[in-house]
Amino acid sequence: MSQDSNSHAPASVARIVPGLADAPTEVDVLVVGLGVTGAGVALDAAARGLSVLAVDAHDVAFGTSRWSSKLVHGGLRYLAHGQVGVAHESAVERGVLMETTAPHLTRPMPMLLPLTGGVSFTQATLASAGFRAGDALRIAAGTSVRTLPHPRRVSVVETLRMAPSLRRSGLRGGLLSWDGQLEDDARLVTCLARTAASHGAAVRTHARAVSASGTQARLRDELTGQTHDVRARAVVNATGVWAGSLVENVTLKPSRGTHLVLRAETLPGLSAALTVPIPGTTSRFVFALPQPDGTVYAGLTDEEIEGEIPDVPEAPESDIGFLMDVVNLALERHIRREDVVGAYAGLRPLLDAGGATSDLSRTHAVLTSESGVVTVVGGKLTTYRRMAEDAVDATGVTAESSQTRSLPLLGAASREALASLSEPERLVRRFGTEASLVLDTAREASGLSDDELLTPGPRGVTLAELIFGVTHEGAADASDLLDRRTRLGLVPADREAALPLAERALAVANG
Repeated sequence: MSQDSNSHAPASVARIVPGLADAPTEVDVLVVGLGVTGAGVALDAAARGLSVLAVDAHDVAFGTSRWSSKLVHGGLRYLAHGQVGVAHESAVERGVLMETTAPHLTRPMPMLLPLTGGVSFTQATLASAGFRAGDALRIAAGTSVRTLPHPRRVSVVETLRMAPSLRRSGLRGGLLSWDGQLEDDARLVTCLARTAASHGAAVRTHARAVSASGTQARLRDELTGQTHDVRARAVVNATGVWAGSLVENVTLKPSRGTHLVLRAETLPGLSAALTVPIPGTTSRFVFALPQPDGTVYAGLTDEEIEGEIPDVPEAPESDIGFLMDVVNLALERHIRREDVVGAYAGLRPLLDAGGATSDLSRTHAVLTSESGVVTVVGGKLTTYRRMAEDAVDATGVTAESSQTRSLPLLGAASREALASLSEPERLVRRFGTEASLVLDTAREASGLSDDELLTPGPRGVTLAELIFGVTHEGAADASDLLDRRTRLGLVPADREAALPLAERALAVANG
């Protein structure tokens, strides 16, 4: 069942497919779950020459992976908790993403901690030492200073230039450090899944695993209701917080992380991530993170949850109020409730080791059930590649080593090469060197002019990328397009405004 690890389909036919029609019935590896870890497992296995079927009951990036801060963390917070190994792994994987596998989907993010009257000299000293330790992690990970500059102290004038909304009274400058920012977490997952498909993996959405053992599974096509039995040499459970629903004896302690969505004009001129210490803590912060699409995400919380795991978590008013209160500590004009145009919450699949969720390790674990299902849980978005590698190793299906540390994702190129592309900036930012493929696909499918295909919709979204979302990225309906292929769904008003555009894309692509 193996295939030549050096052969893969051209990017133009690397497609995610909704449903199970013509899906394989016998593979080396069946992957259940298409969040960042499952998509990473599919790519790792396919790149080693294994035949792969990867499925999700809903869609790529349907669960926790789309609810992150959209950061590629270097592990500084884990260092503060004494988790040196986790911190180093995070810094290494951040460098891999930013410099090798996905430069097109990542960029350096300046992180500004304003030294307001509420930040004591002790807190400032500890934070400065932490940022220097974070820079040491960067150096140890081998990430270039050109990618992530050294941290430094900045003046009041420079602080206000980056964050004009700051409270001026008592401001004594700021501390500037750097981390990685994703264009979008769901876009990374979609790119991973398509890259896996380019290496021969069958990637199917709207396909639910009804039951599974270590060598077989019954799947149900959620679009047709038909069942589909699959035999596999290994089954990998990458369903995150839902892992316990597929296998027994997986004990998780989910933690809710909530973010607010603001318009950029609420914090005008913000060009760095505002970092505000949470009162009474030494290593926890709330961030206000400016996004390329004219929004700002403010987050995040860390609250233990109990009970049944919902498909889509709700952001409670208590979390919204907490985040507003912390950010407002640093602002001249306070954020009001009506400024919050959206909010989202994600559930971290933390391993239960006792204690508060904020203190639980972000390390990952690979577990094998009595029936032989390999389950990967814990961890975080930044370290998905290492999690995937460990999961495939644990299957024992191949002696081939992982290829993914040096394997660029579809669309990847150096930052210099990306800057030289002539396609529209938004498409380059989201698709890299595949921007031309996106536009050519939309032209061929629609027969429309570039003016029509590229006219910016809400938050800059174009008809061209929505058409590509259907033809190549497996979007089966408007929700797939608005909530995952783009993130318009994070702001209900934008989602409603863009619905006709999404419906037009579906009609064009399916017509």
